Formats: sequence, structure tokens, C-alpha cells
Amino acid sequence: MATPKVLLFYAFADLPDPEAVRLWQHTLCASLGLRGRIIVSPQGINGTLGGDVIAMKQYIRGTKEYEPFRGTDFKWSEGRAMPDGTTADFPRLSVKVRSELVTFGTPGAVKVADGRVEGGGTHLDPAALHELVEREDIVFFDGRNRIESAVGRFSGAVVPPVDTTREFVELLDSGAYDHLKDRPVVTYCTGGIRCEILTPLMRERGFTDLYQLDGGIATYGEAFGDDGLWEGSLYVFDDRMTMDFSDHAAVIGSCDTCGSATSDVVDCSDVACVQQFVRCAACAATGSACSRHGAS
Repeated sequence: MATPKVLLFYAFADLPDPEAVRLWQHTLCASLGLRGRIIVSPQGINGTLGGDVIAMKQYIRGTKEYEPFRGTDFKWSEGRAMPDGTTADFPRLSVKVRSELVTFGTPGAVKVADGRVEGGGTHLDPAALHELVEREDIVFFDGRNRIESAVGRFSGAVVPPVDTTREFVELLDSGAYDHLKDRPVVTYCTGGIRCEILTPLMRERGFTDLYQLDGGIATYGEAFGDDGLWEGSLYVFDDRMTMDFSDHAAVIGSCDTCGSATSDVVDCSDVACVQQFVRCAACAATGSACSRHGAS
């Protein structure tokens, strides 16, 4: 019986030929029966894959044979198996080349050297984060979108009202968070990659005391689960939509239709709409209205 797993990973590297890397990665994943999403750019690689644990280990070995990706940090989580042994978490394999690993709309502002983005904040592992919280009055700054933060976030976090990463730059430039520029700010996101770019962008705009959670929420959850500073469920980029770190995760989301507590996230049933909603199972089953298109 196959043991399904999900891998979350990224690596920054100067890639002169992203298309060649894309072809190699697609061939490698297809040969191993893996599905998921991989983005390749001149800045490196970012991906989430699902598949059998043995195939996943073969993928990791193959990817690390390429020198720029040798230090890639792969994060594991449990997957779901279909009756035929394939993973239920991803319907297909997608490997694409883009100008940015994360689309902030600032490709020229990101400088990669020695596998890191220049100008970032001090990296904190989960234990170091707790030590900093005990010493200083820090500000958690959520680097994800409003749907992700609605179902789970760090206690007391600043949650920007954004739907896409592109909106962060506009908000920062508007002065909405200028009052935080002299405060110790800890950025966090799912696996860490968005903060690798967001934090330097914040530094460019005058934020002086910056930290970032190394490995993101995924790594923090492995260390402390729901017994630390995290509250709620983690939004994930596969068909599970959300996951919990324990059997006693708080439910902090609120159904957009009836207001009941829920950690469920659903896609709009209108295939022309890309919106997602925090919505309980009962309301999702009724086909409640889509705010953008009038009906779902």
C-alpha cells in the first residue's frame, strides 16, 4: 500500500536557464508519478508535490544532485491516498516558468546571493521566536492573503487585507504600516518563501527591526503544534485546503454566509470565478451566493 506524502519546498538560486530546469523537473516528477505545482524562475524554485513516500525520496535525491538546489529544505506533511494508491491531494502535475517565484510585482528588486535573498530579516527558528517574544514587544506580520489568515494566524498578528501578494507593495507604499517601522516586526507565511521576499521589500521602505520565521508556519507547527503562539488551522495549497497541527486546534474562522465557526475553505463553484471563501459545510452544500458573480 502506498504511503502518500506532501512536500513543501523552495530554494533561491541564480538560474540562467529556467526553461531547462523546468523541463528537467517535469520529466523527473512525471517519471516518479508525482503531482503538484512547481514554479521555476531566474530566482530559483518553489513547489508543493504529492505522491508516494518512496517516490518523494527519489525526487529529493534527484533534485539535490543539481548543485544550486543542494541545500533545499524539504518539509513533509501527511497526504491522502486514493483507492488506486495515488495521492488525492493534487489532480495533476504543473511545472511553469515565471519571472518571479512569488508574484509581488517586483522582479528587479529581488537580489539573490549564496542561496539567499539580500536584505532580509534575521531568521528565527521556532525556539528563537519564543525567546524573542519573551524579551521584546514584537509585532507579528502575516505575509499571506486574507483567506489564509482568516482560518489561522499568530496571536495578535497584523493581518493585511490583501487578496494577492501584489497588493502588499501598494499597502506598504500607502503608509498604512508606517507606525510599525521602528518596532520589532516578525514576518511569517506558510513555508517561509513569501517572507524571504516581503521582508527585504519592507526594509527598502524603512522598516528597521525585521525578523522572519524560518521555515514558516509549517515548521513552527511541527515544533509547537497548537500549544504555542499559533491559533487555528493552516491553509495549504492542495485539495485539503486546510490542515490542523493537533486534535485540539482552535477554530477561529467564521462562515461568510451564516457566521458559524469553521475552518473550512471552499472554491467558488462558478468555474469562471477564482475566489475562495471561508464557509461551513452546511452553507457550502446549499450553493450560497458568490459575492463577485451573484451566484455560485
